[in-house]
Amino acid sequence: MGKFEIYKDKSGEFRFRLKASNGQNILASEGYKAKASCENGIASVQKNCGDDARYEKKESASGKFHFNLKSTNGQVIGSSQMYSSASGRDNGIESVKTNGVSTDIDDQS
Repeated sequence: MGKFEIYKDKSGEFRFRLKASNGQNILASEGYKAKASCENGIASVQKNCGDDARYEKKESASGKFHFNLKSTNGQVIGSSQMYSSASGRDNGIESVKTNGVSTDIDDQS
């Protein structure tokens, strides 16, 4: 099972990343000014990760593939890395579905 990591970025904002059981980053959040907001973001991933309709599949201008996980109100909760293929992106989505329900949170802030 994967885990969430909470950390502070260089500008002092709180962020989380979802890591698969192999340690690979599979979803990254935006910056939050308050730690509680960051924790709410994690709860939103846990709630929404199982719903196919919450994933926005995208392709960049350079031909790379990525996705966003969105909440019920359409706000982006987290974004993926870039993948070289659509199938890689789709495997990333499946990994978020599997690992996003994790309650293991490593607070590094």
